[in-house]
Amino acid sequence: MIKFALIKERKTPPDRRVVFSPQMLKKVVSRFPEASFKVESSDIRIFSDQEYHDAGFEVSEDVSDCEVLLGVKEVPIPNLIPDKKYFFFSHTIKKQPYNRDLLREILTRNIELYDHEVVTNRNNARLIGFGRYAGLVGAYNGIRSIGIKEKRFELPKAENLPDLKSMFAELDKIELPNYKFVLTGSGKVARGAKEILDHLKMKQVKPETYLENEFDEPVFCLIDVLDYAKRKDGAEGSRKEFYKVPENYKSDFMKFAKTSDVFIAGHFYGQGAPVFYSSEDIKDRDFRIKYVADISCDIAGPVASTIRPSTIAEPFYGYDPQTGTEIDFRESRAITIMAVDNLPCELPKDASEGFGEMFLENVIPAFFNDDKDGILGRARMTKDGKLTPLYSYLQDFVEISV
Repeated sequence: MIKFALIKERKTPPDRRVVFSPQMLKKVVSRFPEASFKVESSDIRIFSDQEYHDAGFEVSEDVSDCEVLLGVKEVPIPNLIPDKKYFFFSHTIKKQPYNRDLLREILTRNIELYDHEVVTNRNNARLIGFGRYAGLVGAYNGIRSIGIKEKRFELPKAENLPDLKSMFAELDKIELPNYKFVLTGSGKVARGAKEILDHLKMKQVKPETYLENEFDEPVFCLIDVLDYAKRKDGAEGSRKEFYKVPENYKSDFMKFAKTSDVFIAGHFYGQGAPVFYSSEDIKDRDFRIKYVADISCDIAGPVASTIRPSTIAEPFYGYDPQTGTEIDFRESRAITIMAVDNLPCELPKDASEGFGEMFLENVIPAFFNDDKDGILGRARMTKDGKLTPLYSYLQDFVEISV
């Protein structure tokens, strides 16, 4: 018998998501009777303590008797319980300096850390995450910004709607101008954003057609790496090579920047890859993009107009193309930027239900089948007070004296 706990989210700003909804937990225990669950009491979770209690689960202030603790965001250092197994997004795999102390403390307290971000299959493809919901809310927010800036329509904030169904219902009430939308990416984020554009019955056009024509209806174009980057030496590129040796490539995005009104950034940006556009590129008189929904949200990096993250409370800011500084997004010369870095928090119910489904399918079985597919092995970052071999590259990161 393995005793799991759903832990309370304690990070600020509050996150209402959870690994399993009450209904999903019932599915888990019916499929795996050798799993038992305790729920740490929480007043911010999207599902109330009472709902878990009604579903037949113990709700308690104390989960220290549980072996595996499941959370979403980083656990604050004072709340870490020594000698436990933890699952959460630690935001340490890229050596994020703001979480160095957290990783050190995890090692000191002999915690076995599993990170949701590195739950992968044998080909290193991610198996769980909130990407779809980031894409859905990010594209919705981008469209919302058009309505506000141009006083065309008013969409409510996603966080004020009960669920995804209601969000779609709001989109049914609006009419968009005949804008051209360029959407980057090929993963869950881009697919989530595309769901919004498809729901709006927006016509998808091929890159060549998109670049050469204007349209009398809103249209979008979905582009991948070889559409927006090309080999520096002019030779034919390949997707595989781009991910392996991005330094061989340079940006070819300006042709889209000169023909698009809205840019929805749903790509994954790897170290060493070419930027999409620079602050100098934005000064080009033919630069046409007026709205950027930067779901990827890499600050001061590939998308020069994304100069800071924005928040759910204040999702939009303006970028002045000539000075490169922040201005009010309602100003006519401003490029309107949406760069919220915790988008799935706006749809906590749907995001939690979707995440729980993936966690049940891909992770829970590994606890009971001797991890035959290596799921836990690849996601385990620390064990016995040390980094595991896969994550030994973080050794110098934890040893740096600050």
